[in-house]
Amino acid sequence: MLFFPNAKINLGLHILRKRADNFHDIESFFYPIDWQDVLEILPKTAGELEFVATGINIPPDGKDNLCVRAYQMLQQDFGLPAVYMHLHKNIPIGAGMGGGSADSAFVLTGLNQLFDLRLTTEQLLAYAGKLGSDCAFFVENKAQLAEGRGEILSPNAPHLSGTYITVVYPNLHITTAEAYRGVVPCLPALPLQEAIALPREQWKDHVQNDFEKSLFPQYPILPAIKQTLYDTGAFYASMTGSGSAVFGLFEAETDITLDNCTVWKGKIC
Repeated sequence: MLFFPNAKINLGLHILRKRADNFHDIESFFYPIDWQDVLEILPKTAGELEFVATGINIPPDGKDNLCVRAYQMLQQDFGLPAVYMHLHKNIPIGAGMGGGSADSAFVLTGLNQLFDLRLTTEQLLAYAGKLGSDCAFFVENKAQLAEGRGEILSPNAPHLSGTYITVVYPNLHITTAEAYRGVVPCLPALPLQEAIALPREQWKDHVQNDFEKSLFPQYPILPAIKQTLYDTGAFYASMTGSGSAVFGLFEAETDITLDNCTVWKGKIC
């Protein structure tokens, strides 16, 4: 079976406090976009799990790939047979777009479908939550407000369907750990749901991604990209997640090219 795990963007991101478990409480709106990886899962008649990755190189981190870990969780609980998994990476890594989280969530939903496990959405969300903070989002894969570590989801995201989006990746890998090292958690002057309720033309001044405060001075290319998106006509532009991708939202389709950057354009569904 063939699946197409997609990326996401963060519309606003507040880092509220550090928790006793060393994670952080956040608030952010997650939106799926159609920048996609390709994932193939096939049952094997014998042997063990076989995982192959092509496309963008996945840097080793000393752990099994999230796709492998997703399979191992369900295999342990349901005695799944061996499978062949081929992941072709198109979504940039270290970009703040949740590509790895999407891949693992699609493994869960794909195995559920392939082997007719009949897991409910709630059960899939629970498994995804064990893999990573934003993995659960990709189970339902629709615009949602994310709270807690990013795993508490509710359908309160503002309507953006039909909005044009341009995402610029400056070929810069920023790890989540690096991004969080520069963060000073605090409660925002204006809660995100109140900021997002303002007219779109005011989002620029009130809808913030807290990671920009520390990452923009370190990587001047990021604020330069953001300004270019505004200069090109975006009604809102921001870094997504923990970076390094920067996106702009537009009322109409826009042509933009930037040297030494990967540019993706689409439409929010």
